[in-house]
Amino acid sequence: MRSRAHLLFLLLFSLSIISSVSSWKRDEFRTCNQTPFCKRARSRKPGSSPLVATHVAVSDGDLIAKLTNPNQEDPVNPLVLTLSAYHDGVLRLQIDEDPSLDPPKKRFQVPDVIVPEFLNNKLWLQKLSEEVIGRDLGPSSVVYLSDGYEAVLRHDPFEVYVREKGGGKRVVSFNSHGLFDFEQLRVKKEGEDWEERFRSHTDKRPYGPQSISFDVSFHEADFVYGIPEHATSLALKPTKGPGVEESEPYRLFNLDVFEYIHDSPFGLYGSVPLMISHGKARGTSGFFWFNAAEMQIDVLGSGWDAEDSIGLPSDQNRIDTMWISEAGVVDAFFFVGPGPKDVVRQYTSVTGTPALPQFFATAYHQCRWNYRDEEDVAQVDSKFDVHDIPYDVLWLDIEHTEGKKYFTWDRVLFPNPEEMQKKLDAKGRHMVTIVDPHIKRDESFHLHKEATEKGYYVKDASGKDYDGWCWPGSSSYPDMLNPEIRSWWADKFSYANYVGSTPSLYIWNDMNEPSVFNGPEVTMPRDALHYGGVEHREVHNAYGYYFHMATADGLVKRGNGKDRPFVLSRAVFPGSQRHGAVWTGDNTAEWEHLKVSVPMVLTLGLTGVAFSGADVGGFFGNPEPELLVRWYQLGAYYPFFRGHAHHDTKRREPWLFGERNTELIREAIHIRYMLLPYFYTLFREANTSGVPVMRPLWMEFPADEATFSNDEAFMVGSSLLVQGIFTERAKHASVYLPSGQSWYYLSSGTAYKGGTTHKMEVLEDSVPTFQRAGTIIPRKDRFRRSSTQMANDPYTLVIALNSTQEAEGELYTDDGKSFEFAQGAYIHRRFVFSDGKLTSSNMAPYTSGKSQFSSGCSIERIVLLGYSGRPKSALIEPANHKADIELGPLFLLKGHSPIVLTIRKPNVRIGEDWTIRVM
Repeated sequence: MRSRAHLLFLLLFSLSIISSVSSWKRDEFRTCNQTPFCKRARSRKPGSSPLVATHVAVSDGDLIAKLTNPNQEDPVNPLVLTLSAYHDGVLRLQIDEDPSLDPPKKRFQVPDVIVPEFLNNKLWLQKLSEEVIGRDLGPSSVVYLSDGYEAVLRHDPFEVYVREKGGGKRVVSFNSHGLFDFEQLRVKKEGEDWEERFRSHTDKRPYGPQSISFDVSFHEADFVYGIPEHATSLALKPTKGPGVEESEPYRLFNLDVFEYIHDSPFGLYGSVPLMISHGKARGTSGFFWFNAAEMQIDVLGSGWDAEDSIGLPSDQNRIDTMWISEAGVVDAFFFVGPGPKDVVRQYTSVTGTPALPQFFATAYHQCRWNYRDEEDVAQVDSKFDVHDIPYDVLWLDIEHTEGKKYFTWDRVLFPNPEEMQKKLDAKGRHMVTIVDPHIKRDESFHLHKEATEKGYYVKDASGKDYDGWCWPGSSSYPDMLNPEIRSWWADKFSYANYVGSTPSLYIWNDMNEPSVFNGPEVTMPRDALHYGGVEHREVHNAYGYYFHMATADGLVKRGNGKDRPFVLSRAVFPGSQRHGAVWTGDNTAEWEHLKVSVPMVLTLGLTGVAFSGADVGGFFGNPEPELLVRWYQLGAYYPFFRGHAHHDTKRREPWLFGERNTELIREAIHIRYMLLPYFYTLFREANTSGVPVMRPLWMEFPADEATFSNDEAFMVGSSLLVQGIFTERAKHASVYLPSGQSWYYLSSGTAYKGGTTHKMEVLEDSVPTFQRAGTIIPRKDRFRRSSTQMANDPYTLVIALNSTQEAEGELYTDDGKSFEFAQGAYIHRRFVFSDGKLTSSNMAPYTSGKSQFSSGCSIERIVLLGYSGRPKSALIEPANHKADIELGPLFLLKGHSPIVLTIRKPNVRIGEDWTIRVM
């Protein structure tokens, strides 16, 4: 039994650790100058790479070469370069040490991320051609990439780039400035000190320096985007070069950062090393470095290479960047575009498209750290009904457990968890509980005992189970790199193992960076050891991904493969989109955090993570009512829509801020529920193509330069434009509406011209929202307690006509829960309005013998915006009956809704072919 003094020491130590991470403190995290591999690479000068490509040949469908240094007195071992071409214009570049030369260890290559379908789409190169380019003294090797593009390996100096076919303009280039450096593994020499120290922590670095760095240039680019996760602008700002204030590079290193600051290149909870360029002259391209070690990326300002004697073609606009990683290999992908959606499709062909969520998960979620007990849960649930506010999911944070041991319940506060969940389920609602990766080191805890006996924990540098501090105190972490351990973890979500869980319970993975309160930079030491002898430095950014994967697999197993999982993760890595949703972490109740949430969510969407959002209201702090209302009004358009708050904040359920504010928040949430059919259709589009739900304006308007750096407004799909309100007591907002069509302001139904900035009066009851002319949006206008209860409700179609009196749109629906959609069990309709006639046609392929899905839902209203004329009726075929056309409200449950032309009760089924002619 521990002494009272020892227990007091542990308590004080725990409080000091928790206090130390309770707010962001710059000196707790390393800068580039405090990170030797970053500092070394950043000091390199253009042209310093001595490597040349030799022994170039085609082998097994790939271009193979060796990178050697012919001028060095003590030459390093040659590196092996492989170029592979894939379907749809994707080029893969791999550079690694030569395994035949017996390096001290195999460098880590990230497993279980690239989807098998991509590898099956390899183009088997048959030959290469040689060409002397420009003033080069020697040849370059050229191989086919796609009908419009080819890849070039320049031999001396070594360079790789993609260009337009037939010697055309460059698109993306690698090592154009000669900054490539590859620190090879070697045996430690006597007297060498490889250890690195930061604050009180020592990294033993048993394999010494092993970093990689290189430059990447995006040609004819106006801006670059991507590389989440950072709280900064959508268009990435230069971090180095003339006129650039002293800046850190953009850091990619998954960290638990409390109360992060906005407008900073500092790395947060996720790392997706994908950068996308866009410019008016050429279009869009992308570059992805598939690597799980810490990465630092500089966006180089114009003139950074003023002393560079290499020189690139001067007739091209370009943006130069520098990429630095602590470990791993070069496994890089070039995406040629040429459009924004093409690049996202190409990237998600490599890492997978986003999972299709269950329908309920796309609705509103209510969370707090923590709802105290079952009575608190019941009261919150009932108050939503009392105030006529729909919601679908109620969340429980760590305090619901017994002593912060996951998969358990505090039986005093939550004595009947199954009954509690069943009461929510009776209203079509669900519950989410938190399950984090730190396992309490308590011999009475069966999970810890089993993991210890099986040897399933990450090891420290000495080979013992790693012991760090997190919420439970002394904790260890399952080694999720090991597939056997992931399978073991997945089994813990069965109803037999997770006692008290039910089919309506889903999961939240927090702290999975992984967060270690007493670790260096609040994370696991880099010299900790994983499956196969892999150091934590090599796999760090992917740890949360594997944890997310194992949890999602567990929910699939629990439902015998019939139930789509819902798992929210804080840590992010390429491929995370296949396993569930992500949120932007511990934000703060400030206007600046509301504003930065837009580029943060947009950036995640650009890099494949379509299902993401920010905590509405801000996790830390107490929002003033106006800020909270504005956040709900904007957050209703996030792909993932959740209100959440820290336990030290005042309660902030939607009905606690006075009657008028309750009404405003209710209207915002109602808007989301009304648009759920549209959102679900967009989630299916993301699932099939990778194109995000929430999009930057330039994704839809790639030739409109005024959209390129706009991150205060965004598109939801291709039809809705939303402008946030980010200042207190705003009276007016400047809203840029992209060119090409007019836009219907949904607060008035009035059409506004595109291609110009409009000064709009800011209304109390909404943020400025516009429907693009030429689009059709499906809605459900009857409001229920939850989305589940809306399943059989009729639809409304909102038709926004363009200048030629035409419009089109889509509707996708399925059972909202199972995987049967993958076997063809869904309805996918295309609506086209032209020549005064609305037509519904089938978009789904014929699926004879496969699963089927049918729906009895009908369309009860069709709204016509911008129709020229005053028709009286509509003829429905093939039923051959008429429906009335009259003036009606654009929104049924809104006090001051504009009156618009409406076809009432056409009563056509959504799953059938039909036409409606306006007469």
